Amino acid sequence: MKERIRQNAVPALFFGMCVLGMLISGQNSRYVAQELISRLARNWFLVLSLIIPVTAGLGLNFAIVLGAMAGQIGLIIVTHYKLPGLAGLAVAALLSVPIAVVLGISAGHVLNKARGREMITSMMLGFAVNGFYQLVFLFMVGTVFPVKNPEIMLDNGVGLRGTIELKYCKYALDNLIRLRLFRIDVPVAPIAIVILLCFGIRWLYKTKLGQELRAVGQDMGVASVSGINVDRTRITAMVMSTVLAAIGQVIFLQNMGTINTFNSHEQIGTVAIASLLVGGATVSRATVGQGLIGTLLFQLLFIISPAAGQRLMGNAQIGEYFRVFIGYGIIGAALLIHAWGRTTSPRSASRPARDKAVAGAGSD
Repeated sequence: MKERIRQNAVPALFFGMCVLGMLISGQNSRYVAQELISRLARNWFLVLSLIIPVTAGLGLNFAIVLGAMAGQIGLIIVTHYKLPGLAGLAVAALLSVPIAVVLGISAGHVLNKARGREMITSMMLGFAVNGFYQLVFLFMVGTVFPVKNPEIMLDNGVGLRGTIELKYCKYALDNLIRLRLFRIDVPVAPIAIVILLCFGIRWLYKTKLGQELRAVGQDMGVASVSGINVDRTRITAMVMSTVLAAIGQVIFLQNMGTINTFNSHEQIGTVAIASLLVGGATVSRATVGQGLIGTLLFQLLFIISPAAGQRLMGNAQIGEYFRVFIGYGIIGAALLIHAWGRTTSPRSASRPARDKAVAGAGSD
């Protein structure tokens, strides 16, 4: 019972905060429900892309930012060539996959060299690749890469605009099938894709590869002795996560309708990881259910906190500060608890053996 309470303490806390925030904010329940459905449809896929690396022992994968950048590159190319509708989204996703695979393989090799420090290394990888991304789209597009499209280029012909409207394929997936329930529009297609991904992850864990991912995540030494290629398995997990993040970013941005060319991807890792942790996941254990519930609670808090801050303090910006504090605070707390658990577990593991030895000496 204590273990159950400990595992569900964070989701319970956030549920209580959401209920309290709803009562304080006084927002219309239909508006909150509509906004929540829209946010879930565009965020769930990205959050679920984090689960496989956690299973493989790579921790919280901040490097999904690499996949997000790959997805944006695909959408920029599609916008340049004015490919409309679902066909444009499909082409964007297909173009992003090989880029994401290359980035995932590279990241996997780096993380294999930084065992035990995967999370901070993946964060630094995100910053490093982001610098190259900025270089390409600020200075090389229009000079090295001959792009001449006034809709996406700056007036001087070098570099992309800071904001690009996805007018040829925005809402293409959301509007494919829309269901109206209780006066709330539900985008069925993105949610159906999320459901397929949930079943896909569950099926993966029943395969040989899934068992290898679990074994590597539990103990790399034992997995290696068992004949599993640990390095290759970890790289495979990174590639899968990066590819899923690229597709998830395509889904995310078609729902938004615009690309903030140079910063749409920057907060993807933070928001997705915070959502996963809010659901009760840890650095070493994450499930599909935790990803779904955590995203719901975290996004609900995002919706109601500005209005709650306005009514409590007379300033909606207080709610914005609270959201940032919660996002980074929950990640910091999770990492602290994980470090504390790793420090105390050897002590707790050695205590029974020490007690047994003392008991045996006493009986002698």
